[in-house]
Amino acid sequence: MYVAVKGGEKAIENAHAWMAEERRGSPDVEELSLPQIREQLGLAVNRVMAEGSMYDPDLAALAIKQARGDLIEAIFLIRAYRTTLPRFGCSCPVNTADMACDRRISATFKDAPGGQVLGPTFDYTHRLLDFKLAADGDVPLAPEGVPRQEATPHIMQFLKGEDLIQDEPETDAAPGDLTREPMEFPTTRPLRLQSLTRGDEGFVLGMAYSTQRGYARNHAFVGELRIGTVAVEMDIPELGFSIEIGDIELTECETVNQFKGSKTEPPQFTRGYGLVFGQSERKAIAMALVDRALRWKELGEDDQGAPAQDEEFVLSHSDNIQATGFLEHIKLPHYVDFQSELELIRKLRREAQDLAKSKGAAE
Repeated sequence: MYVAVKGGEKAIENAHAWMAEERRGSPDVEELSLPQIREQLGLAVNRVMAEGSMYDPDLAALAIKQARGDLIEAIFLIRAYRTTLPRFGCSCPVNTADMACDRRISATFKDAPGGQVLGPTFDYTHRLLDFKLAADGDVPLAPEGVPRQEATPHIMQFLKGEDLIQDEPETDAAPGDLTREPMEFPTTRPLRLQSLTRGDEGFVLGMAYSTQRGYARNHAFVGELRIGTVAVEMDIPELGFSIEIGDIELTECETVNQFKGSKTEPPQFTRGYGLVFGQSERKAIAMALVDRALRWKELGEDDQGAPAQDEEFVLSHSDNIQATGFLEHIKLPHYVDFQSELELIRKLRREAQDLAKSKGAAE
């Protein structure tokens, strides 16, 4: 039971003022600007955009500043703001084969067609604190790199050419929109992917890790991981053709998984898929692993009872905004609820004591 709480307005106003003061920090320190957050905390900005389902680096930076760096609170702010925006239409599906790649690697093909592009990555760095960053000194700039402007073919296409990887079914049916319609189970793969890309990075990572440890026997290779910008186009009915309205940065991951075959499918490779706003490769890889684990039924595999194979469990608990709301509501006033529980416990204790006394008298 939720009850109205009266009074306390002054205390709440003071709490908000105190929070604003804490957010600002010491006035002796220069205030953090939105361009600084956007440019220097880019990975945090990318996560807020991905899990907030809105691509706008400036607004994501504002949300991070307002939330004092609490990324889940920032995601909440972005989602809430997103609901106030009018919807003018839907963009065309992006073609990631035309991506201008800043980073493009494969763990399965050394001589990948199009080449390996390491790009900006922590993969080969020593995990040691760099005190040069604390010295406020200028960091030497890297040699200027130019993203690949030519189309970069997907590596999976070469496996498909040899008929070694499962064909993905093509359909003209428009996928559902998770931001406008509630999810129902069982669901479709497009909705599952939408849910995973909006899901909490830590939760999806944990589910993916569980599959690697044996809970679903999901032993995958990263067939391809690419990060870069793609053009976004929209059909304009008045013109009769689509026009480019901008470009966005994406991370795409395709994993290769061994498949022994089933009653309906021959032995072959299958794939998992992840696509996330910005540079978010940990999330994209985790998403691909969980996507593959959730495909067990359509591939005719056995249900091993693994958590990552349970569609309802994974998708119902991956959303950090829903989880946060339900978890944190218990710190709000529940006085009436607790009083009823308290009275029930007192009543049960009295009954237990009376029963013990009656037994003692009978003996």
